[in-house]
Amino acid sequence: MEERFAPRDLVDDDALRLLSRRSDARGLARLAGHAAVLIATGAAVWIARGTFWSIAAVPLYGGALIFLFAPLHETIHRTAFGSRWLNETVAQFAGFVLVLPPDWFQAFHFAHHRWTQDPARDPELDPPRPATRRAWLRHVSGIPYWIAAFRGLFDRAWGRGGEPFVGPRDETAVRGEARRFLAQYAAIVVAAAVFDGWAALFWLWLLPVLVGQPLLRLYLLAEHAGCAAVPDMLRNTRTTLTTAPVRFVAWNMPYHAEHHAFPGVPFHALPRLHDRLAPHLAVVAPGYVATTIEIYQGVAAPRSQPAHTGDP
Repeated sequence: MEERFAPRDLVDDDALRLLSRRSDARGLARLAGHAAVLIATGAAVWIARGTFWSIAAVPLYGGALIFLFAPLHETIHRTAFGSRWLNETVAQFAGFVLVLPPDWFQAFHFAHHRWTQDPARDPELDPPRPATRRAWLRHVSGIPYWIAAFRGLFDRAWGRGGEPFVGPRDETAVRGEARRFLAQYAAIVVAAAVFDGWAALFWLWLLPVLVGQPLLRLYLLAEHAGCAAVPDMLRNTRTTLTTAPVRFVAWNMPYHAEHHAFPGVPFHALPRLHDRLAPHLAVVAPGYVATTIEIYQGVAAPRSQPAHTGDP
């Protein structure tokens, strides 16, 4: 994305050029770290499967697995790595695990960047964010996500997509991607049946992503919920100050206003960009627990009391 969504005088061209340098080495180091977490927690799940200890192991592994969303997000921006083929390869793998095809997600996500918080044009607001306790609970459960993900795959595979953010030039790629994903999922089911792989499929993929999805829903709500519905990326997006482990597994995306303001800056440079933009950020949260409580209080508030908008 070439657009700049923040005032140019906040970061000069030379500084932005340095911040925007992409690196295979940094991307591979972060990917290796994320993979190490997955291997360690996945091994714990497999060893503990069917025992009391799985109650602790599955959420840890599920959280790390569902946060493959972070490298998927970074790779569809082409900023995770310097090499295009690395970005595309990792995007395909992460998108497959999460049932989030990267070509389609790129079109969806770039429209979100272009029209952030615009109710008529931001695809993240269709359907709107939850406005009641019941809607919040349903959203956080992840059930609507899985229904929409598979329904969207089937619709696009049969040429019934029709999303306004998918342009005519992208329709063929998106349709082929959906058909490929469905064929691969079917092949995995057949292989599990033939080679008695149901236990591995259940414990190392299906159960963890179901358990981890609510964590991702809460994380994604924190990015914009309660922020102002204005075009200014430093006001319509929330930066969340969180712990190093969360920043690590989320590939620094808690610096989210910074990312929206300058989407060409790769994950490893976002802390430095944050140092420059910190005085100008309108919505900064002290952590995800506090943000979740604030958002929940907003949807639980009586109708006569408007929820906090995030305006400074």
